[in-house]
Amino acid sequence: MTLPQHLTVPVDGGDLAVLHWPAADPGAPVVVAVHGITANALAWAGLARLLDGRVALYAPDLRGRAASRDLPGPWGLGRHAEDVAALIRHLDAGPVRLVGHSMGAWVSAVAATRHPELLADLVLVDGAVTFPLPEGVREEDALAAVLGPALARLSMAFESREAYRGFWQAHPAFAEWNEELDAYTQRDLIGEAPELVSSCVHEAITTDGAQVLLDPEAAGAIHRLTVPTQFLYAERGLLNEPQALYDEGRLAAAKVTVPTELLAGTSHYSIIWADRLAELLV
Repeated sequence: MTLPQHLTVPVDGGDLAVLHWPAADPGAPVVVAVHGITANALAWAGLARLLDGRVALYAPDLRGRAASRDLPGPWGLGRHAEDVAALIRHLDAGPVRLVGHSMGAWVSAVAATRHPELLADLVLVDGAVTFPLPEGVREEDALAAVLGPALARLSMAFESREAYRGFWQAHPAFAEWNEELDAYTQRDLIGEAPELVSSCVHEAITTDGAQVLLDPEAAGAIHRLTVPTQFLYAERGLLNEPQALYDEGRLAAAKVTVPTELLAGTSHYSIIWADRLAELLV
């Protein structure tokens, strides 16, 4: 596994933790990658391997997660969008390529609508398209259904790092375990055995998740984009189930007009380690 450099970037309330995989060529494109709701920057390690130094890749731990967990609230997608904008300005590399996955796609779309001058182009990965809640479905039930085990683990304590590893190895979407997945999941743990817990701040996760479901600015962002944008979606869902978050019919019903592409053979999680995504970013 290619080891990244560790950086911090000043943002409102403190310092945002950022991982950086350098480019072999100083003139290579700069890519900023925004992770999902309970993830962290090491989610992008597999993509960094595929990119193999052809771009300069920067991935923040979003506010309230991993090494950025001590940054204060308020939380919300707009708050993360401003943190991403602060990171891009700090890099001082001109317009960058921005890629966001899952909740990070909503964050990236909001950042793109607020600060289009900072972006050369945008890739949205299995996120950023919002659907109305079905009648009679409560917000908390919808959030639990969407996040599944990722939300449940926030209230769990683990007796050892091996126990946490076992929790993730049992996840249907992570059947092919590797060193990158191990490092990514272990980055989430804080505390001491036998009371190891997720680094995610619970209030941050629930606030951000509610905005994914209900925030008007986030829901409308994909329809107001002015930068070149590509939307990639997975063939399978969060638990590797056949029903994915998106399909051709759902995207048509949502009136998505940016170019879309199905990545066959991917789940909601594995899509960010797809060769096709790396191709779009080089």
